[in-house]
Amino acid sequence: MATFAKPENALKRAEELINVGQKQAALQALHDLITSKRYRAWQKILERIMFKYVELCVDMRKGRYAKDGLIQYRIVCQQVNVNSLEEVIKYFMQLATERAEHARNQAQALEDALDVEDLEADKRPEDLMLSYVSGEKGKDRSDRELVTPWFKFLWETYRTVLEILRNNSKLEALYAMTAHRAFQFCKQYKRATEFRRLCEIIRNHLANLNKYRDQRDRPDLSAPESLQLYLDTRVDQLKIATNLELWQEAFRSVEDIHGLMSLVKKHPKPSLMVTYYAKLAEIFWVSESHLYHAYAWLKLFILQRSYNKNLTQKDLQLLASSVLLAAISVTPYDHHHGASHVELENEKERNMRMSSLIGFNVDPKRGTRETLSRAALLSELSSKGVMTCISQEVKDLYNLLEHELSPLDLAAKVQPFLAKISKISGKLASASSVPEVQLSQYIPALEKLTALRVLQQISAVYQTVKIEMLSKMIPFLEFSVVEKISVEAIKHNFVSMVIDHRKGAITFINEDIESDGLCDHLMSLADSLNKARDMIYPLVKKQSKVSENLYGLAEIVEKEHRRLLARKSIIEKRKEEHERQMLEREREEESRRLKQQKTTEEAEQRRLAAEYTRREEQRIRREIEERELQEAQALLLQAEKGPKKKGKRVALEGEKVTKEAILEMALSEQLKERQEMEKKLQRFAKTMDYIERAKREEEAPLIEHAFQEHLVEEQIIHEREQLREIELSKQHHVGDLQEKKRLVRMLENKIIFQRRIEDQRDAEYNRLKKEREDKFNQQISMRKLDREIKRKLLFYIKSEEERLTKLHEEEEAKKLEEAERRKREEAERKAKLDEIAEKQRQRERELDEKERLRKEALLARGNEPLPRSADSVITPRPAEPLTATATAAPSTTKYVPRFRREKPEGAAAAPPPEQDRWGRHDDRPPQSSDRWRSDDGGDRRPSFGGSKLPASNSSWSSSRTRV
Repeated sequence: MATFAKPENALKRAEELINVGQKQAALQALHDLITSKRYRAWQKILERIMFKYVELCVDMRKGRYAKDGLIQYRIVCQQVNVNSLEEVIKYFMQLATERAEHARNQAQALEDALDVEDLEADKRPEDLMLSYVSGEKGKDRSDRELVTPWFKFLWETYRTVLEILRNNSKLEALYAMTAHRAFQFCKQYKRATEFRRLCEIIRNHLANLNKYRDQRDRPDLSAPESLQLYLDTRVDQLKIATNLELWQEAFRSVEDIHGLMSLVKKHPKPSLMVTYYAKLAEIFWVSESHLYHAYAWLKLFILQRSYNKNLTQKDLQLLASSVLLAAISVTPYDHHHGASHVELENEKERNMRMSSLIGFNVDPKRGTRETLSRAALLSELSSKGVMTCISQEVKDLYNLLEHELSPLDLAAKVQPFLAKISKISGKLASASSVPEVQLSQYIPALEKLTALRVLQQISAVYQTVKIEMLSKMIPFLEFSVVEKISVEAIKHNFVSMVIDHRKGAITFINEDIESDGLCDHLMSLADSLNKARDMIYPLVKKQSKVSENLYGLAEIVEKEHRRLLARKSIIEKRKEEHERQMLEREREEESRRLKQQKTTEEAEQRRLAAEYTRREEQRIRREIEERELQEAQALLLQAEKGPKKKGKRVALEGEKVTKEAILEMALSEQLKERQEMEKKLQRFAKTMDYIERAKREEEAPLIEHAFQEHLVEEQIIHEREQLREIELSKQHHVGDLQEKKRLVRMLENKIIFQRRIEDQRDAEYNRLKKEREDKFNQQISMRKLDREIKRKLLFYIKSEEERLTKLHEEEEAKKLEEAERRKREEAERKAKLDEIAEKQRQRERELDEKERLRKEALLARGNEPLPRSADSVITPRPAEPLTATATAAPSTTKYVPRFRREKPEGAAAAPPPEQDRWGRHDDRPPQSSDRWRSDDGGDRRPSFGGSKLPASNSSWSSSRTRV
């Protein structure tokens, strides 16, 4: 594990490793830094490190590393800078999404690319061989190699982010956005399995949130913003579930939304409730729960009419028509007739759940069969004003099916209305959450209702009807469908009828005295007689004086209308103002609550810690005492039970009852009771033996007499049955003889037909046998060809591998030779440099020695008197080494690189050595470079005073030290 003094060093080290292609090492270095306990204080550089870290995780598809790093980073910046964590997570999801889309586009480009040289050829030879070996298509292979790994990584990214952000009140919006993007991913790529897992993950997160209410950063569902985010997430989940047609998951999403609404006891926004009831109606329609579907449509209609101010009259009429058609599409009979008690209880529980989802408060004692029913729904439509908004066609159809009695032409009257209704559809312009209303979906249910009404009205008028006549009465349904409908109606006691196909007639059975129709017959007769009396003798009403008050009524109505409109506008403004004030008040209360919560949080935590320890100690002590007391009481109650101890108490009433005393007493009492019970059982067994022996002695003659009588009766019945069987066999024999005489004249035709059929079957058998043999031969040849192709392919692959291995070995050999050659050259170059350095040191030593001799000579000559004669003046010889030294000094101090020391090819030859001013040639070898040139360059001059000689010596020594 690498350690760094600063985080910047780790980032720089990771970038260097990335540049040389070691991404795994860079990722490991950053991972060690992030998980280290030394850097738990948030810094700005940590955010840059996390960006680089998630980039590496995405490039290498290391989901586990990404999860560990994000969890550690959440610990670092949870209380300091949570926005940094939000930015890192957004960047992580963006990178994963982009890489998945890039892989998908790349696979699509590979699929769509025209990579064929010969346009007339179907496939290339390598494609043919690859398809024979792998057996999969090109698109499947590209998807498996390119798209699937990145999609798995993207799905793992969404799961990781949701796991990190769960139960975090500061990142609720990011959690909702991640869930929304995960839902869109499932919708875009039709991932039903992942969608179910995602819904289960979110559901578990909410369950844990409600279970552990004492967490530190737990979201507060009572806050309006948090509740709205959670509800929007569930609504989006419901929409995607219905789009993917996962109806079971959609129903569970509806239950989640209802659970959230009931958990916080706050009514959500009307727009959200509109989406909720629209999807609920769709789910109930798919599940064929027509009654709940109609109630959901009714709730949707009431919401739209109450809160949607932009709803037009046409949209309102379409909604009302849909509600009425959904209501009358419910079958008009009870589905629970003859059901068992268990089924009724299960149905009652289910109805209670459905009614709570729809939003109806039902009394559990009364049940839902009286509240949620077809009759109650139709009456509620009238009371809610739905009947005043429906279209005329739907209203006429409703009157025909529910109030008119015309059994012969009811279906003929209904059929034109069904044709008109099937063409009515449309999208509500002012309600985007409501799906497109299609009235044609109710046509099958309305046809079934029409058939039921026809059967019901015919059963009241006729006793027997021919099947052909009934088929003509219901022209839009086949008789087989009508028969199924009638069987279901008979099963649920809606009609009583028998279909006789031999006679081609339908017989309606008279109702018994206990039927519903006869039980209420007198009440129906009384209602009919009252209506007839009112029609014959109408009630006389007193003439009112309305005409006297009609003067100026139009103006009064107009003024009242204007006043009501003004009042309505004032009420609307007041409502808006009230809502605005309520929102402001809620915001102020929320801010005040957050401040108060921050101020009291630390004190509350300390108090809770102390209180928790104290409560734990008390709880443990109390549990121990309660457990001992319960065990003692149980033993006490068990000791008090028994037939002989009713009304008695244990003698230890006044003192404290202990477990040991009661246990000892109970054991003694049980021993006594067991002994008494054994004695009682012995006496009872002896008594039962006597009674049973006496009973059997008295029963023996009676049983024998009854057996003899039964034998006589059985013999009489046997003789009677035998005579009847003989008579029936004679009749059957006579009939069989007549049938034989009638069919014997067709025997020859039958034989001819049989032979023709046998010949045809023989020919067909021979043809099929030949085809099968041809097919087998073709398959054998194809398999031989496949084996040949595979053999060639294996040979080609083997030869290619051998060639590649040989090339690799040759390259390795060349690399080894090149390395050895470089080593030799490097050794030779080093030896040359060492030789040159040694020569230079030798030259320096010589120069030092000459300089020392020259200095001594000058000192000795300065002490002697100078000669006066002109011919005795001699040029001093020691100046020669000094001049040479001054000439060579500028080129012996400064280091020169090797590429400058080496003389390029084709360069001009070195100039010949110059003669010094004394006319003497320099016998020293020319300097190859200015490696040891002094810093003062060519400005250095010989000095006779000796003041600069120590400086030159120090420069020479420093140059030698550097070499």
